[in-house]
Amino acid sequence: MHDAFNKISLNSKQVDDVVLIILGIFIPPLAVYLYEDAITANFWVDLLLTLLFWIPGIIFAMLVMFADVSV
Repeated sequence: MHDAFNKISLNSKQVDDVVLIILGIFIPPLAVYLYEDAITANFWVDLLLTLLFWIPGIIFAMLVMFADVSV
């Protein structure tokens, strides 16, 4: 029974990563907000990058979520 619970947790984590990647491409500031569970400096930087130039906003969101880059 314990192994089945671990598999469910692992699948949930994989789904979360997929959702974050999709949001990171289409709505980067929302992805950063959901990843950090708060409006932080990373959110504001990503919002600015997304409004000025879309691609840097996407890149910064991916770096924040998966490479632990922080402002």
